[in-house]
Amino acid sequence: MFSPWYAWARRGAAAADPLDHCAVNVALYGRAGKRWAMTERPRQAVARGADWLAIGPSSLRWDGEALVVRFAERSCPLPYRITGTVRLHPGAISRKVFALDAAGRHHWQPIAPQGRVEVALSQPALRWSGPAYLDSNAGEAPLEQDFVSWDWCRAPLRQGAAILYNVERRDGTAQALALRVRPDGSVDQVSAPPPAALPRTRWRLARPTRAEAPPRLLQTLEDAPFYSRSVIATRLLGEDVTAVHESLSCDRFSALPVQAMLPFRAPRAWR
Repeated sequence: MFSPWYAWARRGAAAADPLDHCAVNVALYGRAGKRWAMTERPRQAVARGADWLAIGPSSLRWDGEALVVRFAERSCPLPYRITGTVRLHPGAISRKVFALDAAGRHHWQPIAPQGRVEVALSQPALRWSGPAYLDSNAGEAPLEQDFVSWDWCRAPLRQGAAILYNVERRDGTAQALALRVRPDGSVDQVSAPPPAALPRTRWRLARPTRAEAPPRLLQTLEDAPFYSRSVIATRLLGEDVTAVHESLSCDRFSALPVQAMLPFRAPRAWR
């Protein structure tokens, strides 16, 4: 999705192969600092089946009860090892798929809007468990071709969860999805709350959202020229909640200076 190598390949060939640009992204945030790994690998390093996917030394497999992710990656730009296992137990699986554009070329599915995760890392030595979330984006065209920007927000509720997904399309239209996820996994679309804004990032990236009361920024987890990930305090569906928020500028992502910087965070391995 955010591969500079794939973006360059598309500029040079109309039929660039997306399977030749695969990566497992691991991001850790904590008092000991941050670690980020996103090493891209070619198609000969990728193998897959009906219920599993392997990319280089890392893999994802559905064992019938949980999604088991095993990874052995190196962070970038500082080459720290990130090795361990994540088990994601979905509370319930949602089959609902939402089209994000009028032509139906981009889709989003909140597969497990709520669940539980067990994390066991050997490098660094960490263990924890807590609430989890799993979704999927799929598209038949580059994001920057059909979208100007999008923002996303997910918050646990006393019963279930709330999810917002707002997109600004390249054709001048927009879409605001607001979802209530019930404990049984059912997903109901509700009226979107009014637009609201969070403070801009250090890169001056806008962080729009929607909320029933003015939201507050609690922590910035990722601050890139084109993308941010934050923890916010907000009000959704009548509850005061703590949410994870993401914001993306596709115009910034496709800008040549940003594309030139990305390989320092997303290097490419050749096997």
